[in-house]
Amino acid sequence: MAGMLDAVDQRTQLVGENRLELLMFRLGGMQMFAINVFKVQEVVQLPRLNLMPHRHPSVAGVTHFRGRTIPVIDLSESIGMRPIDREQPCNLIVTEYNNSVQGFMVGEVDRIINMNWNEILPPPDGAGRQHYLTAITRVNNRLVEIIDVEKVLAEISPYDTRVSDEVIDKDLLTLAKGLEVLVVDDSSVGLSQCRSTLDHLGIKVHTATDGKRGLEVLKNWAANGEDVPTKLLMLITDAEMPEMDGYRLTREVREDPRLKDLYIVLHTSLSGSFNKAMVQKVGCDDFLSKFQPDKLATIVQERIRSVVSQD
Repeated sequence: MAGMLDAVDQRTQLVGENRLELLMFRLGGMQMFAINVFKVQEVVQLPRLNLMPHRHPSVAGVTHFRGRTIPVIDLSESIGMRPIDREQPCNLIVTEYNNSVQGFMVGEVDRIINMNWNEILPPPDGAGRQHYLTAITRVNNRLVEIIDVEKVLAEISPYDTRVSDEVIDKDLLTLAKGLEVLVVDDSSVGLSQCRSTLDHLGIKVHTATDGKRGLEVLKNWAANGEDVPTKLLMLITDAEMPEMDGYRLTREVREDPRLKDLYIVLHTSLSGSFNKAMVQKVGCDDFLSKFQPDKLATIVQERIRSVVSQD
């Protein structure tokens, strides 16, 4: 299975082309689930686990992986399903999110598929597991549910959205009040975390749940005569989203003469080393790994200083 991931570096060519690759797996039943390959470091058979005292119910234990100890999360139990039956063949998907490494215990790992983001759709209203899904798609006419891993991790170890007092430049708070930012993210956790941090600075936050909707908001403002690069302090966008990803959104913005000067920050849980290399390729102005409220506040304040100095 590890061999399936050997060519991840080559997959960077998908960036900006509105494409992604999904790792598909089951959690014990017949339903197929998936996560983005870019978040996966390795897939191995489930190793021996060591129990931890006072662990979260969804944490099955810890294991040693390539010289480090990582938590192992029962992905099935964490989204409200039955725990994985360890008497059956199990696999461990080792992932990196928000600069942390963890393993997800799953059942059978199926394969990697290459898809276009416009084939990835938001989950329908009333979907039984919608609470833990960011999107759905169909492969060979079978439904595949894409799990909101950020939500799973936030419930196990809640993120702190507070901005440190020493980070806030109190002289800028008056200037920040009333400024506007558009945040585009398909994860409810991502949107709420970002909004909470920006609220500390008194900034008005607009939101959209995917790149396509975000672009529509921007174009509607422009069509109504708004000078969007002046209206918005910045656009903060996630990378992977249904219908249109953040890379394609950035490209579309740069190709629209009414929007092209908009300041864009890529804000994502994907691998930092990967995204830093891609920022220049697609034309973002900055990159920030989730969820780092102090760094987000710093980037916003630096942008305010830059705008003020231009005035």
